[in-house]
Amino acid sequence: MKNFSAILLSWYQAHKRNLPFRETKNPYLIWLSEIIFQQTRISQGLSYYEKFSKRFPSPRALAAAQEDEVLKLWQGLGYYSRARNLHAAAKSMNGVFPRTYEGVRSLKGVGDYTAAAICSIAYDMPYAVVDGNVYRVLSRVFGIKTPIDSPAGKREFTVLAQKLLDKKYPGEYNQAIMDFGAIVCTPQVPGCKACPLAKMCIAKRENCIEKLPVKAQKTKISERFFHYIYVEQGNFVWLHKRGAGDIWQNLYELPLVETANSAKLKKAPAWCGCAKLSFLGKPVKHVLSHRVIWAQLYRVKLPPTAKVPPEFVRVKKEALEKYAIPRLVQKLLEKIL
Repeated sequence: MKNFSAILLSWYQAHKRNLPFRETKNPYLIWLSEIIFQQTRISQGLSYYEKFSKRFPSPRALAAAQEDEVLKLWQGLGYYSRARNLHAAAKSMNGVFPRTYEGVRSLKGVGDYTAAAICSIAYDMPYAVVDGNVYRVLSRVFGIKTPIDSPAGKREFTVLAQKLLDKKYPGEYNQAIMDFGAIVCTPQVPGCKACPLAKMCIAKRENCIEKLPVKAQKTKISERFFHYIYVEQGNFVWLHKRGAGDIWQNLYELPLVETANSAKLKKAPAWCGCAKLSFLGKPVKHVLSHRVIWAQLYRVKLPPTAKVPPEFVRVKKEALEKYAIPRLVQKLLEKIL
């Protein structure tokens, strides 16, 4: 096991990615990077990290912002609960980032993995990270077939990860194993020929690399059918702010009718009056983690005197860019604008 850690650290020194958040021990910036890169590829999230760290260089700056501004800056990254949790956590700090593991772990949106990453990298605390990359590397190298989504599997991998952790360089080690999983021991077509751990890898020896890690349950994918209506009043359009309890909380979208199937709307909703409903193009497919959304776009033109229902806001077309809007709605707007 000692050899495993030494090999990883040696590989990391030669192959680690040059990333801006690795040039700091500032726990706030490390936390910012960890939240942004949850469920987001480095290539996609890097510009967001740069924007957030520039606009909000401290917990106090982030806490002082309006939620709408935070969500707007986050637009396009998805999993918007991360942005809301980030903002709420900053408000709870009173301007000072926590300096204990318990304090970091108590922040909204921070789990065991994120707390371990922040504390090991920023404070050199001996906490091992366990994320998707770590599950994959450990399951393959040590031939572990216990499902990673079972309580027994989570315990087994957590205990092993902690045993393997280099206590002298915990932050370096944690970054090394995560980078190794992202660069070499990838989910598809791993780089086994150049892998420095190949000689000790049980999965390679038993020819079962593609079968590890094991998951006990498959994620169920559901379908939803959204009918968005571009309501136009001269130079104004209508928007709706989504509420709690569903995707895209507190983001703005076009007026929406959700149905149980993909059939087109036959007539405009009552709040459009007797206006004619125009269908605009084929449905757009939008994939989220556990669901597929099929979105159809319609257009309605209303006279300037038409009353705006209380659940909608009337916005000038040129002001749309100021509102935080889901990527799906942004794509639909681009078709019109």
